[in-house]
Amino acid sequence: MHQDSVRIVGEQLLSDDYFPLKKIAYEQRRRDGAVQHEAREVYASADGATALLYDPVRRTVLLTRQFRIGAHVAGHHGYLLETAAGVLDGADPAERVRAEIREETGYQVDAVAHVMTLFASPGVSTERVHYFVARYTPDQRRDGGGGKQEEGEDIDVLELGYDDVFARLARGEIEDVKTVVLLQYLQLQLMARGA
Repeated sequence: MHQDSVRIVGEQLLSDDYFPLKKIAYEQRRRDGAVQHEAREVYASADGATALLYDPVRRTVLLTRQFRIGAHVAGHHGYLLETAAGVLDGADPAERVRAEIREETGYQVDAVAHVMTLFASPGVSTERVHYFVARYTPDQRRDGGGGKQEEGEDIDVLELGYDDVFARLARGEIEDVKTVVLLQYLQLQLMARGA
């Protein structure tokens, strides 16, 4: 399929509270040549960045735990284990993720390595997330982290050993997609190289 097989024919703003919610009408040329007309609601979400902090010497990772209303509304208790993350707000992804690491975990890291950029939920959102990994050591801790209270953040910081976090992952206890992706990256890529 090609870019020219889809044509936007209408756009209606439904809400503009946290992120704009739009109803997008479009025509799509199907593989058989027929044209179908569709309309979908799409959040014009801001792009984000996330990073997994890991210590290969002590074989630990740093994760956060915070309440997520979407998970709660879906029937989950809402408290998810996650990698540090935030929206870009126009900043460079590496710069933004280092700031989020500092705000959420209390650790100051200078170097982050870009792993990949993925669409978060392309059926309903424009958001792309830039994924990073970063080594950390205990002496990089500056404070307790916890996020910004004025932004409604109340974040716990957890340091977990590799065996513990991978067991939680295998049991399905880590349910945040960005965190699962980065933990699997750690297992498959970094550990294979002895990092």
